[in-house]
Formats: sequence, C-alpha cells, structure tokens
Amino acid sequence: MLARSATTRSSFEIPMSVQLMKPLTFLRKIKKRFTRYHPSVEVSISKTRLVGNLNEYKKKYPELSFAPVLKSNAYGHGLAPVAQILDKEDVAFFALDSLYEAMVLRNNGVKSKILIIGYTSSENIINSKLSRIAFVITGLEQLQEVAKKIASRVEIHLKIDTGMHRQGILPSQIEDAITIIKNNKFLNLEGVASHFADADNNDETFTKVQIEKWESAVSLFQKNFQTIRFLHISATAGISHCGQIHGNVVRLGIGLYGVNTSPAVTLDVRPVLHMQAIVSSLKNLPAGEHIGYNSTYTVTQNSTIATVPVGYFEGVDRRLSNGGFFKIGDHNCSIVGRVSMNITSIDVTSVPNIKLGDCVTIISSNRDDKNSVEKIAEFVHTIPGEILVHIPESIHRTVIED
Repeated sequence: MLARSATTRSSFEIPMSVQLMKPLTFLRKIKKRFTRYHPSVEVSISKTRLVGNLNEYKKKYPELSFAPVLKSNAYGHGLAPVAQILDKEDVAFFALDSLYEAMVLRNNGVKSKILIIGYTSSENIINSKLSRIAFVITGLEQLQEVAKKIASRVEIHLKIDTGMHRQGILPSQIEDAITIIKNNKFLNLEGVASHFADADNNDETFTKVQIEKWESAVSLFQKNFQTIRFLHISATAGISHCGQIHGNVVRLGIGLYGVNTSPAVTLDVRPVLHMQAIVSSLKNLPAGEHIGYNSTYTVTQNSTIATVPVGYFEGVDRRLSNGGFFKIGDHNCSIVGRVSMNITSIDVTSVPNIKLGDCVTIISSNRDDKNSVEKIAEFVHTIPGEILVHIPESIHRTVIED
C-alpha cells in the first residue's frame, strides 16, 4: 500500500466548508456525486408542446384568459415540472386541488397566482401563510364557518351549483352568501365559479339550463361587488359556450395536455406526455405455452416474448391485458397475458434484432398510434385523464424541448 503524504487530506476528513453545510445539503451533494442511476421507466414532458397548446387556445380565444389546471400531479405529467414551465407564461392563475399542492409549488419556486378549487378546511384557509393564493368556497356552510373564524384578509372564489350538484352554493342560497360576504371585512370576493356537467355532449340542452342559472347568479354578484376579477364556469370541454356567457377565464385542463374534448372546436393541440421503458427479458416459446397469471394467453406458434418492467402500478391499465399494445420502433407489439403489478409481457416475434435494453414506448405522444393515451382510453372505455393520472409520481419526469 502506498504511504499517504503528510499534505494529503485523509479520505475520511470532511473539509471545513462541508462541515458548515446544512446536513440535508451535504447529503444531497454526496448523493449527486456517487449515484449514477438510470431509470428503466421514464416519462418525457414536451415543453414545446405544452406551451404550444396553451398558445393555441389563446390564439383561438383572444378575448379569454386561461387558468392551467395542475391538480392531480398536473394530470399525471408532473406538478412541479409543468408549473415551472408555465410560470413564465401569461395566465390568470394555476388551478390546484389542495393546499398541499400549493405548498409543493411554492417550495419549488413557482410564483404564479394559485386558486385552490378543491375543498379546504376553514382551519387551513385561516392558517395559510402562502402568498398570491385564493380559495374556492364550495358550500354555504363552509362560507359561514370561515366568516366566523377569519381574522385577516383572504381572497375567495364562490362556487355556484348550476346543476352538477357536487359542490357549490345553490341559487336559493345566493342572497345569504352575499350578506355574509358584505358583512365581513376580511372576505374579498375575487371570483365566482361554477362547472359544466355535460359540455362534451353534442346535445346542449342541459348546458343551456346551466348557462341560464349562471347568468342569473353572475348578475346578482356583479350588482353587489366591484371586486370580482374572475368569472369562470368552463373547463376545456365547455370552451365553445364561452361566447354565450359572462365569463373571462377558462380552466384549461386536459386540453392543455393535448387532448381536445370540446366537440365543437377544432384545435391544433398535441399530446405532451411520452412514456417509455426497456426490454427486460426475452424468451423463445413454442406453441402451447401459457403466459402470465391464470394462463389467460396461450402461444399459438413459436414466438419471442419480451417482458417490460411496467405494470398497473406504473399506470398500465389492467384492462389492456390480452388486447393492448406497446411499441418498439415502428412495430406494434401485442400485450399477451395479464398485466401484472410491475411487469407486462409483449409479443416481439415480428421485431428484428430485438435485444435486452431496447426502448419500448408505453404511451405514445403520437395520437395516431395504437398506444396513444386517447386510443388506450377508447380501448378500455374510459377517459384519457384517468389513464394519465394513474402514472405514479415516483416515475422520473424529464422535460424535453421537442
């Protein structure tokens, strides 16, 4: 063993500059230096497409402002990465579901105004110290409770139940709500909101009923308050109705991520998310062999079967068993057998020169592919949002420029 010179610092001696670091900072630096982790599963988020989709809506509807909906981990795309991209854009506010999500964004340096559209307890509203934040009040009882306890100024948006009957103050309760707000100097009514229940239906009958109730409610609030800045009832699907109503903001959810759910509007929006994994094993199986739990698939000819390290935990819908597709290059590879918790098997017999580690597209950002989020949702009889939000936060997100 070579002798260590007197001037050489011991490998176990921590420099004074490091000793002065906060323990967490020190651990992060150590982790960054010695960890060389390459994930087998990865989600890519296109910055270009995300901003482009927002601008497409702005171009189509220049008279409206847009509020990106970032709840539920930004529809599975990644709360902090998406917010950091859009923080530089001109938007009305970010719509979140919870105060927890708001804290995550502020801890990640996001400065944009935030509206929490989910229910927030009166204690959390009163105790919140976050800046540039407003809360949706979802019922008369909640409004009464907050009004009794509040001791400092808070900005609120009052939700009106125009017919969906989940959240909101009923039209018959509006006069009571107006009285409560007027008599409390700490409640600043910044906005009035509601939500379309059937806006993606070509039959507009129910939507027109909601619009009538909305117009009546807005008229009452505008007569009583000069502080109202935001009027919003429409999400992505209802945007075509905005010309018929008093409203200046659209809560842009699934459309922001490249899925247009409005039947009456043609827009050039593109899917933002791409999910990929790798081939983790290969087997050549003769005809007659069975694959996966409960032997639901039987090989009918000599086949090459690959496993991919994703399953229903990683967001691969179990209803894709024996029916869905992953993609390798230009080849659509059938899912064979049951989708497991962390493993899915695919038939790669038609893929030339297949090898361990080859890239497998799980969810394609090309909407025409058999494994685009829209095609997956159609196959399993659900909506694209359900597929997207089931992608867990633990999967690494990478922001790309493409």
